[in-house]
Amino acid sequence: MQAACLLQSAGLFPKSAHRGGTSIKQGGWIKLKSPKSLRVGDTRGIQTCKLNIPLRPTRLSAISNADDGKPALSVAEEHIITSQTLQNEADTWLSGWSPPRHLWRALSVFILAGQVIIRILKGKVHWKNTLQQLERVGPKSVGVCLLTATFVGMAFAIQFVREFTRLGLNRSIGGVLALAFARELSPVITSIVIAGRIGSAFAAELGTMQVSEQTDTLRVLGANPVDYMVTPRVIASCITLPLLTLLCFTVGMSASALLADGVYGISINIILDSARRALSSWDIISAMLKSLVFGLIISIVSCGWGITTSEGAKGVGESTTSAVVISLVGIFVADFILSYFFFQGAGNSLRNVV
Repeated sequence: MQAACLLQSAGLFPKSAHRGGTSIKQGGWIKLKSPKSLRVGDTRGIQTCKLNIPLRPTRLSAISNADDGKPALSVAEEHIITSQTLQNEADTWLSGWSPPRHLWRALSVFILAGQVIIRILKGKVHWKNTLQQLERVGPKSVGVCLLTATFVGMAFAIQFVREFTRLGLNRSIGGVLALAFARELSPVITSIVIAGRIGSAFAAELGTMQVSEQTDTLRVLGANPVDYMVTPRVIASCITLPLLTLLCFTVGMSASALLADGVYGISINIILDSARRALSSWDIISAMLKSLVFGLIISIVSCGWGITTSEGAKGVGESTTSAVVISLVGIFVADFILSYFFFQGAGNSLRNVV
């Protein structure tokens, strides 16, 4: 880099002198290229001015000191910092900055979802692994889902039966229970159970494979990790979750009807007839559509958090916990958005059961 220093000689040098090949004239200016040090003075003394590289372009004037008669240097004007100095400072600032982890993780989830959709449309699916994941998400999760739906159904039956019998609306109990289970309870409860059981397993498995460099091994062998690890889990979740929702709806309504008949003396036929009158085909379709979206959210978030795991066993634990939490939040947000668009206007489902 070439630096320059401009000095004005004010009677400090002879009328004509040479310093290091540079001409110095009284009352004029001198320009030195890349000086490391500069010695200026007159017959009364010598002053040394050391300039460190890199330099800022600075205009200096030599002024005679009235106290001791020796020259003193003062800054008269400072120019703009050189472009190279600015570049160095920018590089230093950028090198110490990194994007927040949750930001690039969320971005990776959207990228992963796009890759999965593209791979499915191209037919590049690992079917053997897909069948294994279908068995895991479906049959092996039926027990806990049905058990949860049974007790949730009975708990809601207690609340509805107690209040509606006091109002003389016994024939409305089955319709209200059926609408609550079909539109909200069955898809949401089933998705929560699957997020806790299957989503956490997805994140833990893929996180362990990531920190143990098994995903890198797949790439070395020429296999796409998305085809082998992510796409089968997404397909299995999106297929089995609607079916589990239908099973949970059936079991929940059955448990509610049995409890109402055995404890409160309301006939099962009244409950089922009221549910038949209140329900429509769109209620069942909307429940299945919600479950499909919830399955997509659970699988994509869990797999995305798993393949972005780092920092060993600690990172696997954090990814698993974070994946479940983010999946649950995504389920609730998606449930609100879908309910808002699916059920617009004033409802008339209970008109036939009142």
